[in-house]
Amino acid sequence: MATFIGDYPCKVDVKGRIILPMAFKKQMPADAPDHFVVKKDIFVDCLILYTIDDWNSQVDMIRKHTNPYNRVHNEFLRNFFKGTAELAIDNNNRLLIPKRLLELINAGRDVTLAGQPGKIEIWPTAVYDEIKMAPNVFADTAENILGGTLNEPFE
Repeated sequence: MATFIGDYPCKVDVKGRIILPMAFKKQMPADAPDHFVVKKDIFVDCLILYTIDDWNSQVDMIRKHTNPYNRVHNEFLRNFFKGTAELAIDNNNRLLIPKRLLELINAGRDVTLAGQPGKIEIWPTAVYDEIKMAPNVFADTAENILGGTLNEPFE
């Protein structure tokens, strides 16, 4: 799994292309192909960009937890994969993001690419800049997620 570190403001050109920051390109595994999958996030209005290997890991996880012959699972699968697109980096280190996906998140010309383990989020910059969690709420959340107890070793 690739771990992407940092957040980078980018411009979307008139064709819907963005330049993949060189820092993210360097953080990709050396043997990773220059292919990605992009889709809208399930919870918020941003896009998620996966390397093809990380996307395949997502698909494997979904396969393990779903049965396509179960109606509820089938509806979930349809909605999960709806609007996905495969992308390739061109010779100028650009990714062509489908306009229909950029419109889903109300992206204008300014977007921010935010790295996370296994994915890069693509946000309208004005929205990304407003994401804030009160320091005490963040600290409490970190403690709840990562704090553990003396009997539970941190892994």
